[in-house]
Amino acid sequence: MTMAQDDAPLIDRIDHFVLTVASVDATCAFYERALGLRRIDTPGRPTALQFGAQKINLHEAGHAFAPKAARPMPGSADFCLIATVPLDRVTARLARAGVAPELGPVARNGALGPMMSVYFRDPDGNLVEVSVYD
Repeated sequence: MTMAQDDAPLIDRIDHFVLTVASVDATCAFYERALGLRRIDTPGRPTALQFGAQKINLHEAGHAFAPKAARPMPGSADFCLIATVPLDRVTARLARAGVAPELGPVARNGALGPMMSVYFRDPDGNLVEVSVYD
């Protein structure tokens, strides 16, 4: 069965997503230290954390850029990031940064198949999963 062109998926990848945070500075410091993400400050734009070909835009609670989610609030996110290094290097860096894993490493099934994951919380309580495909 062939999918009609109009029925084909329209989306290729995620470019960015937004986290509403209590403190942009604390969030940037955490992600720079724990995962090596790079802070980007552009006048008139939200502060962002760059990694690979993606970024996380940060909106400080009560000062979000428009348009925004209907009920933005710190600590409501749950997302998975794919590592560029083996998971033991990720867990070692988290340990050096003083970040305790909440769970893992554990086997999971991601968008592309089996993977191993570790879970931890950021300063706002968001659940962050970092994974490596088998």
